[in-house]
Amino acid sequence: MDITDVLESLKIGKISISDAKKLLSLYSIEKIENFAQIDMGRKYRKGIPEVIFAERKTIDEIKKIIVKVMEKSDCVLISRIQKKDYSKIVKFVGAKKLRIRDGKNTTTILIHKSSLKKNGGKVGIVTAGTSDIGVAEEARLTCEAMHCDTITTYDVGIAGLHRIFPIIKKFIESDVDTIIVAAGMEGALASVVSSLVNIPVIGLPTSVGYGYGEKGVASLASMLQSCSLGLSVVNIDNGIGAGAVASNIANRVRRR
Repeated sequence: MDITDVLESLKIGKISISDAKKLLSLYSIEKIENFAQIDMGRKYRKGIPEVIFAERKTIDEIKKIIVKVMEKSDCVLISRIQKKDYSKIVKFVGAKKLRIRDGKNTTTILIHKSSLKKNGGKVGIVTAGTSDIGVAEEARLTCEAMHCDTITTYDVGIAGLHRIFPIIKKFIESDVDTIIVAAGMEGALASVVSSLVNIPVIGLPTSVGYGYGEKGVASLASMLQSCSLGLSVVNIDNGIGAGAVASNIANRVRRR
């Protein structure tokens, strides 16, 4: 349907105002000074808010995008913020009277206008080690941006396998809809978790490791080669991707 069709359908009562809003959002692309085109309709199409990849952007570019996005949206994620820009962005957002959620050891922040509702699904997030926390926190912020409730437990890798069993029990008792497992080194924890539960597990390999298979390569290969069914895998350090797919699954489950 083009815009005219949407408006005519609304006029004759064929679709609701809510449906019209969703359809019109498909055409909402914001262009910012010829360097960025913002997909304002993504949240309506996919349930995933706009994400600003900040690693190779200047601080001025990031600020302009934040302002434009927040004119029409209730939240935005900023990922891979450069260390030299982190405090500047936090200060800028505070001056705009916007709220910030951040996480431990992560370069990602969630900017939002008002309290985020937790009316979606429930996601469990677990890491193998403390070095994996930053990527896991990126996934957590993505889940919260998509209105999911999260249960996090960190540093329970297979070097002490007994540590994972109380966590699995907690996830099952809490009725989580999906689980994200962030792990570096050999990445075996994702297979272990997947073998113990009957819900989807998202493997999140991290760039933790050295020697042969360094920088997450061994972890990614191990997760992709897993014998445990029910395990899906995202790219190395892709916390936002893991959070997005886990939340889409969880939110879909809760709508039924």
